[in-house]
Amino acid sequence: MVDQQPFNVLVFSKTSGYRHSSIPAGISSIHSLSAQTKLFTVHASEDASIFTPPTLARYSVILLLQCIGNIFEEEQFQALKSFVRNGAGVVAIHGAAAGMPDDDWYGQLIGAHFDMHPDAEPGTILVESSARNHYIVAGCGERQGWMDEWYNFRTHPRDNSNLQILLKGDMKSFNGGKMGDDHPLVWCQEFDGGRSFFTALGHFDEAYRDEWFLKQILGGILWAARREKDMDGATTSG
Repeated sequence: MVDQQPFNVLVFSKTSGYRHSSIPAGISSIHSLSAQTKLFTVHASEDASIFTPPTLARYSVILLLQCIGNIFEEEQFQALKSFVRNGAGVVAIHGAAAGMPDDDWYGQLIGAHFDMHPDAEPGTILVESSARNHYIVAGCGERQGWMDEWYNFRTHPRDNSNLQILLKGDMKSFNGGKMGDDHPLVWCQEFDGGRSFFTALGHFDEAYRDEWFLKQILGGILWAARREKDMDGATTSG
C-alpha cells in the first residue's frame, strides 16, 4: 500500500422526494471502508449549506448517496461545479441519478439521468469486456442473482462517448429493461476537469454488506480521488 496521508470524503445524502431506506446502511458501509482501509476519512451530511468553495476544498471526493430531487440551491450547485472543475472527484450511487432532474450539467456529471425502473428482481450483471482490468472492477467478475432495481435512463449511456462502461445487466435475466440489448449500469469518466464514478446498483440494505459491491465502491472512491495506487493491499472485509 502506498504510504500517503488519508484524504477526505464527504458523503452527502440529502433528498427532496423519494427517500431510500438504505441510506443509513450506505453511510455505515462507507465509514466501515474508511476504518478498514485507513485510506480516507469520512464526513456524512445532509446539509447543503456546506457546499461552499472553502468547505468543499477540504475534500477530495464527494459521494452522492441516493440524492434524489432538487438538492442544491444555485450557489451550492455552483460550488459543486467549481469542486469538479478544480480536479476533484464525485462518486454517485443509485438514486443520485435522479438528482437535479432538469439540469444538463448534473446529468453529464452522473452520465445519464434516471428515467424509471421496473419492479426489483434478481438478475445477472456482466463485466464490460474492455473494462476487465479497470481499477474499479478488476477481479470482480460477473454476478448472478443480484437483487436490485434495474434502472432505465433517459438517454442511452452507450451514446455518451465520454463514459467508460464497467458493468452492464444481462437483459435475458430480468424484465422491464428499456435500453435495448445493451444495458449499462456502472461507469466512470473524466468530466469537466474532474472524475466521476456512478453505479446504478445499491437500492437495498444488503448491497452495503456485500463484498463484491463494496469493492467497487472502494475502487470508485480511490479512482475518483486519483489515488488508484492506494488500492494495493486495501480490503473490504475486516
